[in-house]
Amino acid sequence: MADPGWRRPLLVGIAGGSGSGKTTVADAVAEALPEVALLQHDAYYRDRRDLDFEERTRLNYDHPDSLETELLIEHLDLLTQGIPIERPVYDFSVHLRSDEVVRIEPASIIVVEGILVLADKDLRDRLDLKIYVDTDPDLRLARRLERDITERGRTVDSVLNQYFETVRPMHLEFVEPSKRYADLIIPEGYNDRAVATVVEMLRARLAEVGQLAPS
Repeated sequence: MADPGWRRPLLVGIAGGSGSGKTTVADAVAEALPEVALLQHDAYYRDRRDLDFEERTRLNYDHPDSLETELLIEHLDLLTQGIPIERPVYDFSVHLRSDEVVRIEPASIIVVEGILVLADKDLRDRLDLKIYVDTDPDLRLARRLERDITERGRTVDSVLNQYFETVRPMHLEFVEPSKRYADLIIPEGYNDRAVATVVEMLRARLAEVGQLAPS
């Protein structure tokens, strides 16, 4: 049940290509401000238990249809009403959702980050601030290689094959065009000045509605 004194949170979307630095920006915002809840769009990959492992490895995980965005939107609407949610956990090593969930409590600011956050109109229309992290493709690929090998147990060949078969084409078709919807574009990944600007914008918005004392 929602708290009757609950005030609607600010919803912030952070998008950008794979390896652009979205998570770093989202974490920096969360560290700089009180009461921030983070939602990762890629926690909402559809659970395809109807397919065996080999079939799941061949799915296009960079197409919007691979994500259960409707569930993310449902969860955002609940958090907006002051109601906690149970966010799914996705196991990238086996391409399945875990049986575990993560309880997310309502907060003054809800940050949603993911490559396709600005590509979906229903999701985009709920956001108060839309940010796109714009980073050079070579740097994004290098970061993706390091992340998928060290954190997700992938091989170099599998990462590169996926990049050229689906990641790059889907970036050009869906991710890059979504940049036009951004209120703020952060160049070259993590940028101290740009992140400071985002933090001050959010501080000012919270102060306007009485949820934070002016700095």
